[in-house]
Amino acid sequence: MSGTSRLRIAVAGAGGRMGRAILRAIAEAPAVQLTAALVSPGSAVLHSDAGVLAGCGTMGVTATADPAAALRGADAVIDFSKPAASVALAELAASLKVAAVIGTTGFSGDEERRIEAAARRTAIVKSGNMSLGVTLLSSLVQQAAKSLPGFDIEIVEMHHRMKADAPSGTALLLGKAVAEGRQVSLDDVRTDARKGLTGPRANGSIGFASLRGGTVVGEHAVIFAGPHERLTLSHVAEDRSIFARGALAAARWAHGKPAGLYSMRDVLGLSR
Repeated sequence: MSGTSRLRIAVAGAGGRMGRAILRAIAEAPAVQLTAALVSPGSAVLHSDAGVLAGCGTMGVTATADPAAALRGADAVIDFSKPAASVALAELAASLKVAAVIGTTGFSGDEERRIEAAARRTAIVKSGNMSLGVTLLSSLVQQAAKSLPGFDIEIVEMHHRMKADAPSGTALLLGKAVAEGRQVSLDDVRTDARKGLTGPRANGSIGFASLRGGTVVGEHAVIFAGPHERLTLSHVAEDRSIFARGALAAARWAHGKPAGLYSMRDVLGLSR
């Protein structure tokens, strides 16, 4: 992309909360152009103007349910949809050499592997949270986990009552940062919601607790509990626009990058 051209972006999941927030961010951002708004077949907003969906007037782009049509002419696709749709779109983006930014969460192990395979053919930025603040938080959490090896660690998250997956993708992202700091596998030390006579806490375990209610956009806290002291690193999302701005930053960064699976830490230059 030259210094005068505009980054052409397709948005998948355009009818959802995050999709509409991204559409608004594109309408407000300089040097970017919306080329497609992808929705599911049978969606009530199919054929609607993207700007009407975003609540910012008309944008001259009509919502489509055709992924191939949506990606034609795009430099990057930003996807906050559902796991199965995101996997198929990543594979399509790879075949068309379109950069992809994936904010969808709740993937199965097989779906994760398919995305990794797609990333061998195009640049994919995938993260459980596109917030710049959460990205920095994950780096701080990793350092704290490394520096406080004897502390117990619990991750608490709260989201709106409609969220479908738990723990949240962001909680898992932070859990992986803890595990990386301690050089262990998250799957080996993860403990989800406790119930009944659980016995003493297992040394080295990473606990997760998920709260759901109201219209909470997203709150996360990583608690480091040691002998007679406690450290909490936390983040509060007040508006979905922070995720949309982060996703746009990721799309700008990914365009023109070599094929590979990247994270938001790469976007912020925090990766080693």
